[in-house]
Amino acid sequence: MINIRHAVIVLTATLLAGCGTARGAAGTEVKELRYQGNAGLVTYPELAEELGYLGDVKLKWVGNTTSGPQDIQSAATGQTDFGGAFNGAVVKLKAANAPIKAVIGYYGADRRNFNGYYVTADSPIRTARDLIGKKIGVNTLGAHHEAVIKEYLKRAGLTPEEIRQVQLVVIPPVNTEQALRQGQLDVGTLGGVLKDKALERGGLRPLFTDVELFGPFTAGTVVLREDFIARNPGTTRTFVTAFAKAVHWAQTRPRAEVVATFERIIAKRGRNESAETVRYWQSTGIAGRGGVIAEPEFGTWIDWLEREGELEPGRIKAADLYTNAFNPYANGSGS
Repeated sequence: MINIRHAVIVLTATLLAGCGTARGAAGTEVKELRYQGNAGLVTYPELAEELGYLGDVKLKWVGNTTSGPQDIQSAATGQTDFGGAFNGAVVKLKAANAPIKAVIGYYGADRRNFNGYYVTADSPIRTARDLIGKKIGVNTLGAHHEAVIKEYLKRAGLTPEEIRQVQLVVIPPVNTEQALRQGQLDVGTLGGVLKDKALERGGLRPLFTDVELFGPFTAGTVVLREDFIARNPGTTRTFVTAFAKAVHWAQTRPRAEVVATFERIIAKRGRNESAETVRYWQSTGIAGRGGVIAEPEFGTWIDWLEREGELEPGRIKAADLYTNAFNPYANGSGS
């Protein structure tokens, strides 16, 4: 897991290198927002733009993100204007004195859309204790998958020393299934289309899932720099409102309509990518209507990080991390 002291050093250096990157001069507001996307997937700001919700605010794609922690680091240092990550990663970055504020939820887990931790059907692994000395593939360290795995191990009664013997191996999600079937991993983390396609091929069974541990929950939020919000309150409200309306649209429209819209967006943006992934889309997984953030969605991970010794008790409060002030669904109206 990322050490907070190390994160402070890295963040301080990058903030110094990026001084003056807060966009929006006196009397003017930024109307073009730089962001990182995902190959073969559609983000909610991209959906908002397609649905006409963004008005005079435009999006500028600057490339694809490699992970949630990288995405919010880019936003924190001014390389982009917004980014999204697992809420535990947001807590860590804030603890490293990053001037960020979470403004809306963008992914989560429910009965149709979740992350599972899979073994081969003939694997002898049946319980958490069987994982001692074994390898689990994850997409990155210090984020959603690591947090869920360690919570599973703790709830099963493993000691800190035993938990340290469970090896987390960083592997691109597209390679996880193959590595698991070839025996290079003992457990593979699978979610979304990669999970659905792997299960279609058979021969795998879940050891546990994140939704089994926590119930339906919003797992990640999108952040903006606090100085960006202060200098661009109108743009911030337009952006978050449009984002929230896009989330609510996807939460309430028929699945076929959502998938068809995603396919249309991918075809129009011309990034030389396949739309196959979105055909497996099942749900937003977002618990709050329109992405409204709930305090436990941060409180759970603050408690976990404090327990892990990654965060000084009392250093960060959930209320310091997010605001629903710009989300129209926070007051129940959506108007």
